[in-house]
Amino acid sequence: MAPTPHIAIERDKRVALFTGAYNHVVDGVSLTLNRLVSYLECEEIPVHVFAPSVDDPPIEHAGTMTDVPSFNMPGRPEYQISFGMSPRVFQELEQFKPTIVHIATPDFLGLQALKYARKRNIPVVASYHTHFSSYLAYYRMQKLEGAMWAYLRWFYERCEHLYVPSNSMANVLKEHGIDKGIELWPRGVDVRLFNPSKRSMSWRRDHGFADDEIVVSFISRLVVEKGLDVYADVLQKLKDAGKNVRALVVGSGPAEDMLRERFPRAHFLGHLEGEELAKAYASSDLFLFPSTTETFGNVTLEAMASGIPTLCADATGSSSLVVHEKTGYLAIPGEIDSFVDYALCLVNSLEKRQEMGLAARTEAETYSWRRILGKIDSYYDHILTPAPSGDGLQGPSPSRMTTNGLAITP
Repeated sequence: MAPTPHIAIERDKRVALFTGAYNHVVDGVSLTLNRLVSYLECEEIPVHVFAPSVDDPPIEHAGTMTDVPSFNMPGRPEYQISFGMSPRVFQELEQFKPTIVHIATPDFLGLQALKYARKRNIPVVASYHTHFSSYLAYYRMQKLEGAMWAYLRWFYERCEHLYVPSNSMANVLKEHGIDKGIELWPRGVDVRLFNPSKRSMSWRRDHGFADDEIVVSFISRLVVEKGLDVYADVLQKLKDAGKNVRALVVGSGPAEDMLRERFPRAHFLGHLEGEELAKAYASSDLFLFPSTTETFGNVTLEAMASGIPTLCADATGSSSLVVHEKTGYLAIPGEIDSFVDYALCLVNSLEKRQEMGLAARTEAETYSWRRILGKIDSYYDHILTPAPSGDGLQGPSPSRMTTNGLAITP
């Protein structure tokens, strides 16, 4: 007699999300998590976010949020560091009665959330948004790297799943002994908003660009760990070689003054959103992003969707997005000459820029936000409705994950 198929009985799904960035700063973490919450609420899944905030947050956040006590990060006051849960926060968490806890930042708040959930036998999942070790070098804190990896191993070992944005980031984590429950959760892109059709010569002229200038864009937060020094050096070498290039910088941050001093003729647009941001991408000719600290690279994907060839560092994040010599180029991290050589290939050939831009757009179209956000919901279901071992109906295996044709194998 054939075995009776297992029928999972779905448990109540109520998600408590803990994060260090949600509405107080505009970055990839906060924007991604807001999209996730919006998606879950559209699916009628209750979500309650616990995160630090500020008096006048730049993001009108999605969903229900409780702000936690926090203070300005030393040296980077635009970021908040949470003290953890106050009695008021704890009471709101208790009243919400989560059935799954999702931790996006393994800080003190995340640690408290982990302990809270484990004490009550609530399943815990985590998502990996920040490549912590790569940041240490920029702040001369390399001596802390060993202790940091030890803590992260301890933390994520206690989570059912760890959602990572790229194959390359998953491989880095595995190299450091973090391999339990890894599932792939790449980021998506709005291909209707970020679109080659948004290219506008009138927009370029209105912003002071000559028709024959090759616009090399940098679009991100203006902080040193994004590789701004490399961007500046590459632009200078291109100018020294007599190339008719012009810098377009979109974003804001503490390193803006340094860039303005290096490139007084560069066009700085500050923080942009929506249609204006889409026009900035599509109206440039080359996207140069030397950052080595990305876990994914949202801006790279947006540039690709805009039909722009991308020149990025061959590092975590970008290396999982850019198809070398097809949609753009991957240069040796920190090696100025490597970036310059590839930049010259694009600067010297309109045909190459157009060919790679078209391929980049085609690649970006595989990253549908709805499909990608739905993966997280399915991962939640896998945890909340686990099939008995041996019935052949287990959910995604942590040893092999696939999405959009990408795969991780041990």
